[in-house]
Amino acid sequence: MKAMFHLGRSGRAWLAAALLSVSAGWAIAQSAPAPQPAPAAAAPATGGIKSANIFEIAPDADKDPNYAQQTNGERRQVQPGNNAPMWRSVGGGVTGYSSLPYPEAGNLIQPTVQYPGSRLTTAGEAWRQVRNNWILPYGGSLLLIVAVAIGLFYFGKGTLKLHGPETGRLIERFTYVERAAHWVNAIAFVALAVSGIVMAFGQFFLLPIIGSTLFGWLTYALKNVHNFVGPLFAVSLVVVILTFVKDNLPSKHDITWLLKGGGLLGGHEVPSHRFNAGEKVLFWGGVFLFGLVVVGSGVFLDKIVPAVEYTRANMQVAHMIHATAAVVMMAMFMGHIYMGTIGMSGAYSAMKTGYVDETWAKEHHELWYDDIKAGKIPAQRTATAAAEAAQPAKA
Repeated sequence: MKAMFHLGRSGRAWLAAALLSVSAGWAIAQSAPAPQPAPAAAAPATGGIKSANIFEIAPDADKDPNYAQQTNGERRQVQPGNNAPMWRSVGGGVTGYSSLPYPEAGNLIQPTVQYPGSRLTTAGEAWRQVRNNWILPYGGSLLLIVAVAIGLFYFGKGTLKLHGPETGRLIERFTYVERAAHWVNAIAFVALAVSGIVMAFGQFFLLPIIGSTLFGWLTYALKNVHNFVGPLFAVSLVVVILTFVKDNLPSKHDITWLLKGGGLLGGHEVPSHRFNAGEKVLFWGGVFLFGLVVVGSGVFLDKIVPAVEYTRANMQVAHMIHATAAVVMMAMFMGHIYMGTIGMSGAYSAMKTGYVDETWAKEHHELWYDDIKAGKIPAQRTATAAAEAAQPAKA
């Protein structure tokens, strides 16, 4: 105590102020009501902490009768950070300003549409649903069914061989021009089919095996192959149609061939001309009809046709037509590729060399062979083939 009184005047003043502050704080604490515990927040149904959503409309917004008429600027003053009205306008198809010289450049999102039996959605989402729920599952199933059917037929029948011995006398079945047109178109078709299958179905059977990095690189490379080989396929398809259209015109014998299924399940084939009814169906259905549809839609998707509006809706429709026609075309040509390779003995060498044996011509295209023997059709249609036929057979 004596030490405290020895403090200077300034020290005694500081001590008095400190005691006064502590006394005032104690008095305020005694007079204030006891703090109540804050009510526990209701846990969300899914667990965890629910974060704030700046795009969510304020709870009291519906109490304001002028809320619907408020502009974005007014709402920004009432609800700072609420951009939901702007995005609703964007989703409704509003056109904004853009310096890009492309159709719909000012539209970020396609307008919402209402399809029968479906919820309100954007046109892009509707296209995605058609692609994922219809084209891919049903198209993939069709290709698998055809592949299994071909496999069962091969294991049941094997390669169709000649019933008689070869004579050694050759008939020119395809000229050099015909073979060149066929092979260019066939190679382009295979490149397009493989790249198209990987891009459409690769995520189901390739992605789990090779991983996302390699799969991404592969699909990017195949997409460019698809885009650049497409025009080559289009030109070669037109050449093939013009080259083979004459011998694929329908005849009365085609009805008999179709009714008997070509005789493939029996012991003897139904007589036919240079091309049988099955090959004619493939020509008019797979090459002419679906081929031209695939080419037309593919050229549109490549954006190489001038004076055409490449809007998103048009591109989506073109994609659906292109994918559907391509799947049907591939299913048809799977049977053609099978018969032209391992399905029939001598068929591949006919397109490779251009020649077939007389026995082959008589068994598989008897009416064509009869016209050759009668002199209606020359056995050697080119000068080179005629010169080779005139040479004596080698021992």
